[in-house]
This record gives sequence, C-alpha cells and structure tokens, in this order.
Amino acid sequence: MSLKFEKHYYLGKSMTSEDISQGDCVQLLNEEKLFQVIGIDCEHQKCWVRQWPLSDSGSPVFEIAIKQICAT
Repeated sequence: MSLKFEKHYYLGKSMTSEDISQGDCVQLLNEEKLFQVIGIDCEHQKCWVRQWPLSDSGSPVFEIAIKQICAT
C-alpha cells in the first residue's frame, strides 16, 4: 500500500501555519529526513509530526514549532 501526499516541502526557508496542512510530508530545518504532519495548532504556531515512512514498530509523534518546518 502506498500513500500519496499532496505537498512536499524541502530544505529552505521556514513555514507558517497557512503553508501546511495535516497529512503533508515535510522536512525540518537542518534535517534531511521526511516527516508527516499529524496535527496543527495555528494559535500557538506549533504542530505534531512523525518520521516518514513509518517504521514497523511505529514512529513516535512529537511537537515542534511550525517555524522549524522548511519550504523550498
């Protein structure tokens, strides 16, 4: 089974909450790995992500500031 994401963001300038959506596949500043956006808190400018692709044992979800997500 493969999943397709509408948007992919890569190393570059930081994002705003208007730039990302739940389910997007993104990169974090200074990080080459991909992460999936699980949830977004626009009021506090933070979101929850997990490493993508998922590992067999699952990928832990963690909170990060939206400004730590990059765009091309």
